[in-house]
Amino acid sequence: MSTETVTIANLGAEGDGVAHTPAGAVYVPFALPGETVAIARVKNQGTIMSITTPSPDRRAPACRHFGPDAEGGACGGCSLQHYADAPYQAYKRGLVVDALKAKGLDVPVAPLIPAQPGERRRTVFTMRRTEKEMLIGFNQAGSHHIVSIRECPVAVPGIVARLDDIRAIGSALATSADPFRVTVLETATGLDLGFEGIRKLGDKERQAMTRTVLRLKGIARVSHEGEILIEPVKPLISFGGVPVSPAPAGFTQATVAAEEAMAELVLGHLAKAKKIADLFAGAGTFALRLARKAKVHAVEGEAKALAALDLAARNTQGLKPVTVEKRDLFRRPLMVSELKGFDGLVFDPPRAGAEAQVKELARTAVPRIAAVSCNPLTLARDLRVLVDGGYRIDSVTPIDQFLWSSHVEAVALLSREK
Repeated sequence: MSTETVTIANLGAEGDGVAHTPAGAVYVPFALPGETVAIARVKNQGTIMSITTPSPDRRAPACRHFGPDAEGGACGGCSLQHYADAPYQAYKRGLVVDALKAKGLDVPVAPLIPAQPGERRRTVFTMRRTEKEMLIGFNQAGSHHIVSIRECPVAVPGIVARLDDIRAIGSALATSADPFRVTVLETATGLDLGFEGIRKLGDKERQAMTRTVLRLKGIARVSHEGEILIEPVKPLISFGGVPVSPAPAGFTQATVAAEEAMAELVLGHLAKAKKIADLFAGAGTFALRLARKAKVHAVEGEAKALAALDLAARNTQGLKPVTVEKRDLFRRPLMVSELKGFDGLVFDPPRAGAEAQVKELARTAVPRIAAVSCNPLTLARDLRVLVDGGYRIDSVTPIDQFLWSSHVEAVALLSREK
């Protein structure tokens, strides 16, 4: 370990400050561009010892668990609470701009649609039982150390207010001192808790959990590894007014505001389409909204998510026909011949993107495509394929869903001339 003073040139892709030194780039968490900081350096990682010249964009963090001086260690849930709004939002938009430019796509990028504190309805916590207490929180960045939290300005108040209740349920289920995870989703009917990683869960733990849940009230469902342990009331969320009961610990957009912003862009772009394909459809975020005005074919590889979509479509009056297909689009993308007849398409893949699928899409005549992504790098790669196939990028809109992190969503709208 060595100690030195460096100047931070920019923020890296993970939100760390980057100092360019004769020995190469050094990454310094919690540092901001323009700052001069004294660091303890190990290889290419630096830890702030003191700040000689602070940035005018530095501000006090919103949470006691953030930063190098946080009691109990720095929570790894956020990396940019100390950055003022305007440069923070410019940084996130820049991640999308830079990814597109790296693929030779010099297209207009809209201003970032910002996120606000208290919006995160879906949060994944790490839990572990110790001799003194039940820990619930987030791992410190680059560490297995769990920072047990008492507040979280990012999460919806309905989750923060129930942290002690989630602790109690986790304590009833824990069978050892090993860490495990819980996905917490706020639904219209109560919290949906999906636990993963508890070893040798037995009748004793299940019975203790049941007693705890019935005593606490306000818990819609508790599951473990996809198995429903107790469901006092079916958890329900709404996709454009269509009630859906998601699969246990299933994927949903992390905030309602970001989901609605994405949906508005997608629905506006595909407003005139009569037959739409929704690829990587999940539980129906877009498909069920689109079905208000168009026939929709929803394709998804996760059976439980697809079943939730199908059930919601069947039980909702006023929708156009919705068909579903379970299919691994990474291994078996829809081919050109299968996409004939669709006049609109939306795809929203995992972080890996939709490389195999867009190679087929680029050869189709589908007039309008909406591409939704949580990874600017794979989005840019996929858009390059579509542009090379003759599509025009009409707009790209970055959307902040993971406040004070380095993650950013984007919606790209494309069209093909007749």
